[in-house]
Amino acid sequence: MRIRSNLAGTKGWLFMRERSIRFRYMITDTAKKRTAILEFWKKYGTEAVREAYGVKRRTLFNWKSALAQSGGKLEALNSGSRTPKTKRRRIWNPSVLEELRRIRYERPNLGKEKLYPLIQKFCTQHRIKAPGIRTIGRLIVDLGGLRMVPLRITGTGRIKPLTRIKALRKPRGLVARYPGHVVALDTFEEHINGTRRYVITFIDLYTRFGFAFATSSHASLAAADFFALCKSVFPFPLTFVLTDNGSEFKKHFSAALLELHLTHYHTRPKTPKQNAHAERFNRTVQEEFANYHRHDLWMDIDSFNRKLFAWLFWYNTERVHFAFQNKLSPLQFMLSLDPSTLPAECKTGWPHTIPWNRTKCNLYFLNGPIVYRLGHILLKDGSAVRFRVGS
Repeated sequence: MRIRSNLAGTKGWLFMRERSIRFRYMITDTAKKRTAILEFWKKYGTEAVREAYGVKRRTLFNWKSALAQSGGKLEALNSGSRTPKTKRRRIWNPSVLEELRRIRYERPNLGKEKLYPLIQKFCTQHRIKAPGIRTIGRLIVDLGGLRMVPLRITGTGRIKPLTRIKALRKPRGLVARYPGHVVALDTFEEHINGTRRYVITFIDLYTRFGFAFATSSHASLAAADFFALCKSVFPFPLTFVLTDNGSEFKKHFSAALLELHLTHYHTRPKTPKQNAHAERFNRTVQEEFANYHRHDLWMDIDSFNRKLFAWLFWYNTERVHFAFQNKLSPLQFMLSLDPSTLPAECKTGWPHTIPWNRTKCNLYFLNGPIVYRLGHILLKDGSAVRFRVGS
């Protein structure tokens, strides 16, 4: 493609490609300055560059990488930014800026949306034009941020900004090694005729022992009470608790885990596959039980929970699990474990505290007037394990 040249003193035609190449391979003053900084960095190190030029370590490596990819051509260090070098300055009444500065220092965490009505009130009283919400945000940036950040002292005596406590994420390679090593909790929601109901679920990743409870509350206090019930039902001590980032697993729930000295792991946002066992158990509860008792879940949640506990009793004692080659239920798998192969952390569980040839234990599923008690007797008659249910 050819274009007509409008530059004075030139004749003929210029190819578009030739013109673009001419400007692309022009070595600007910015490229020369960056080259000098890289030479200085190579000679004196990162800290010296930061003090002398204010360039961050990441930026230095980006420049070095760009230079290496271009085969050492200095044109690679040209600035790719299209930001104009000169910008219009915002000029506002000094009294407005002073009032903005005063409010910001008195209330450091007020954003531009919260500052807008205060500034508007001030401008109305003084008959001054009030800035908009977006303009207030830009004025805050122009005035240097106007932010007083709380500080903290680290264990080594260094002063650093006080930031929000980050959630402890699930580490890579976390696999359940024994009963109670890793348990997962989750919540699924049911909408029935405009009413919301929540079913909180619990599953042990090693034995696949499951438990659930329906509630009309989505608060963390309900999840904390449910976890206390799970601890009384599950016969092994717990080590790690895995949940998603739902609000029901905050505040009271986190405080309960902290009091019990349990490690609470969170999945990463929008990553349900990190809590795959709980998600699959949710589907099992929904497809095999909840979908057939939606009326009870809507009208009588206590009746729903009583029926749910009866189903969970069957799930844990008789329903075979795919993880055990469809041969054992979760409770049968617990009883088949050899105590000598398990670590000391889980040997406080009920299968290992009394003689193996004759074992009695009670599991209680508590809700309302009905108590489901599991009393099991082990009989060494080949591979048979018989269960007896009492009320």
